[in-house]
Amino acid sequence: MTHPLARDLDHVLARTTGAWDELRGGRLFITGGTGFFGMWLLETVAWANDELGLNAKVTVLTRDLDRFRQKAPHLAVHPHIDFLTGDVTTFDFPSGRFSHVIHAATESATRLNEEHPLVMIDTIVVGTRRVLEFARANVVDKFLLVSSGAVYGRQPPDLRHVPENHPGGPDPTDPPSAYGEGKRLAELLCAIYAQRYRVRTKIARCFAFVGPHLPLDAHFAIGNFLRDALHGGPIRVNGDGTPRRSYLYAADLAIWLWTILFRGGVGRPYNVGSMQEISVAGAAQAVSNTFSPALAVHVAQTPLLDTLAERYVPDTRRARVELGLEETIALSDAIQRTIGWHRLVVGRHPKTVAM
Repeated sequence: MTHPLARDLDHVLARTTGAWDELRGGRLFITGGTGFFGMWLLETVAWANDELGLNAKVTVLTRDLDRFRQKAPHLAVHPHIDFLTGDVTTFDFPSGRFSHVIHAATESATRLNEEHPLVMIDTIVVGTRRVLEFARANVVDKFLLVSSGAVYGRQPPDLRHVPENHPGGPDPTDPPSAYGEGKRLAELLCAIYAQRYRVRTKIARCFAFVGPHLPLDAHFAIGNFLRDALHGGPIRVNGDGTPRRSYLYAADLAIWLWTILFRGGVGRPYNVGSMQEISVAGAAQAVSNTFSPALAVHVAQTPLLDTLAERYVPDTRRARVELGLEETIALSDAIQRTIGWHRLVVGRHPKTVAM
């Protein structure tokens, strides 16, 4: 049977083919392999392994192997992927030498951040220190930290795109800043290990995304809009719809992450995301317009007059100039592909028909 993501996986491979050779015969360790980022990393490395004959071995750290088997049975039985059960803060180091490490394990749930900020801090900081110690002990060739645009704190509304050298940061007196501050500390740990122990760390500061495997019942606005649409609507916007966001498609995300791991500067952070901004209400309408007839969009609050919209939009010129990265899949196409995947794989059938 044709892989439901074959089109996207071929797209990723076409734009990263020359970079995979350094993984040939190597061993890769991934944390967070069952999350949105991790699933795309595993889907793409498995595809590259099969198509290019890399013979690369991948070990995935997971807290719940049974859950992973249910979520991705085709990856759970892949001959080049094995699993280590454990927590990112305490896991036992797997035996043998590894050439590459990707640390993508983070509990990003808004509820955990608000209700248990100490758990959030420990998961990010202690977990990152543990994975860096593993990388140091293995003398790995390259290490990628999947960080977040949350390190910048609240983006000034008059700053359209936030660059990597923006001096802002989360409010350290506000407990819900635990996630952003944790990521800042994780990046600092990467810098220390790069300087003192010569671990070749790379940093990907990730913003907002859309695509298969994105949770539809979490704090991701566009995921919630897709959920509403797949159940026939209406699409509900809880706020006033004015915040500005941008969405990079998951296949492009995978291209960017692998490129930063393979070719990014040591200790250098790169923003990962789209520069094509859209309001949250506009994103809801974009999802609606994918259906025929278009679905109703309900915005809960009326925007206040003369108020600048809150923003979360990256400046990605560093990645574009230094690494040749670009956004290749437009938002409208990204939404259509995501809906198609859910219908095929997840089996959610809305009352209306997508065009």
